[in-house]
Amino acid sequence: MMLVVAFALAAGLVGVLAATTMAMRRLTVAVPDEARDYLDPLPPSLRAVWPVVRFFDHHLVWITPKSLRAAVDEQLRLTGMSFLMTARQFLSLSIVSALAFCLLAGIAMLGLGVFSPLLLLAASALGFFYPRIWLRDVRKRNLLQVTRHLPVFLDFLTLSVEAGLNINGALLQAVEKGPEGPLRREFEHVLRDLKSGLSRADALRRMDDRLRVKEVTNFVGAVIQAERMGSGLAATLRFQSEQRRTERFQRAEKQAMEAPVKLIFPLVVFIFPVTFIVLGFPIVMKFMQEGLL
Repeated sequence: MMLVVAFALAAGLVGVLAATTMAMRRLTVAVPDEARDYLDPLPPSLRAVWPVVRFFDHHLVWITPKSLRAAVDEQLRLTGMSFLMTARQFLSLSIVSALAFCLLAGIAMLGLGVFSPLLLLAASALGFFYPRIWLRDVRKRNLLQVTRHLPVFLDFLTLSVEAGLNINGALLQAVEKGPEGPLRREFEHVLRDLKSGLSRADALRRMDDRLRVKEVTNFVGAVIQAERMGSGLAATLRFQSEQRRTERFQRAEKQAMEAPVKLIFPLVVFIFPVTFIVLGFPIVMKFMQEGLL
């Protein structure tokens, strides 16, 4: 009798596993193919998990509120990631990250011989918000690189326009000769928008709306105003280049003046106590040997 019950349980378990496998296979096949011809290529870190991301995107993320997807789409647009993934795919990536963190926490607890549901919940929450933290760090790095590389690209644009090229040809030369970074990718997106039929003013405004950097806003406004009023574009670009370079030197001077203030805390907390210990230890030991302490 026990053998029959065990056999029935084993058969039922095999049946459940087979049904689950078939269902997952059908759900996976139901995911449509993704056309990435006009999107940025996926980085190597995302290629391995991208099928799982698309699986959750197709079967689960559609139930998320539209307001949440709109907020995520705004963050992706500000970081330049909207050409890499959609808001639904980013939310799917957050779910995959939460499951991965939960799995890693479970494996760690299994190896340590402990179990804590709260720790699993905390690991899942950290995994869910980790892509947002990564997106915020990407935004900060992009802003720093944009302000650093903008004078260089303005120099290329100025030289190209003064050599006789129009603004489209100058943008192409700046993209080919400029340093790699988010600003170069943004200019590539501007050229892509121009090829798709957008006007030059709309393409530049879209770049300004994606970056939302004061220096880029001034550059875009100056170029659009110069074309509208018919003034010399080369002189406008030359002035913008000199102005951005002056601002960069001013930021460097400001950071150099702030360095001594920022060094006060580590000096007082870490360096001064160690210095006093090194200087005072021989004196204290001498007093102890002579019996004065």
